[in-house]
Amino acid sequence: MSLGNHLFHARKKKGLSQEEVAEKLGISRQTVSKWETDETLPDIYQSKRLAVLYGLSLDELVEFDVDIKEIQEAIDRTSEAVSDKIDWTKAWGKKYPILTRYREEVDTAAYAAKLDELLGDLEKKYGYGELDSFLVLKDILASVWNSRKK
Repeated sequence: MSLGNHLFHARKKKGLSQEEVAEKLGISRQTVSKWETDETLPDIYQSKRLAVLYGLSLDELVEFDVDIKEIQEAIDRTSEAVSDKIDWTKAWGKKYPILTRYREEVDTAAYAAKLDELLGDLEKKYGYGELDSFLVLKDILASVWNSRKK
């Protein structure tokens, strides 16, 4: 999703017209339109004001605009040795706090046993190695998650 598209949806979610946004920011409606059609970009000052107006943090306002290709390149540049040193639970826990506390709440051994059984099944039935089995199971979980979001 482009920045403009995100600004459009954020404005609509707040129930504001382009005219109302323009009036609140002291700019023209055409400027808002140009932002929403990716003709131009708001400067940092206007971005901060938009974030406040739309009830978003500045990060939330612009985070979607990261190019997927850039993310893929960053992943490709990260060596396995570096990746192994990263505490992914802690890193993702900043965005999703449940990752830092679920172990105190959930009977993880029961779920781990079921998942281990599924991994073993993938290894036996399809001849996958451990990592491939894990990646397949992760992908299946992602597919289930995406189907629930619809």
